[in-house]
Amino acid sequence: MRHKFGYRKLNRTSEHRKALIKNMLNSLIKYEQITTTLPKAKVLKPQADKIITLGKKESLQNKKTLFSKLQDSKSTNKVVKTLSKRYEKRKGGYTRIIKAGFRYGDNAPMAVIEFVDRDIQAKKIDVKEKNPKKEVEKNVPKEEKEDKKKKSA
Repeated sequence: MRHKFGYRKLNRTSEHRKALIKNMLNSLIKYEQITTTLPKAKVLKPQADKIITLGKKESLQNKKTLFSKLQDSKSTNKVVKTLSKRYEKRKGGYTRIIKAGFRYGDNAPMAVIEFVDRDIQAKKIDVKEKNPKKEVEKNVPKEEKEDKKKKSA
């Protein structure tokens, strides 16, 4: 029997565990599907369900609580505006865990955790945001690039 074992420690300190869960929640909200180890996914599932439930009750206090848990205003807004509307009629079970084999290096059990009615395009959102400097440089005429090279040399 597992009496008095309230949560999984994941072999981390409490601060590290708290930061890990926060970062994984933000990634799950942003991409709506992430791949991680099975124990981490099992810890993340109830946390994600609680976040969605908090977002469904629309009040200033709940928004502040969400922000304190996520520490990210974009994630908070997405929970309140899109995810809570998507799961308005659902009473629970907003996430699912799918086992995904074993990791090559250490044979750790892997899993995919995702929202039930997820937006498939959410995984493709961040492609343009990764390197905004390259896009700016593409728009600069060739003459200006040559002038910059001459000045630096």
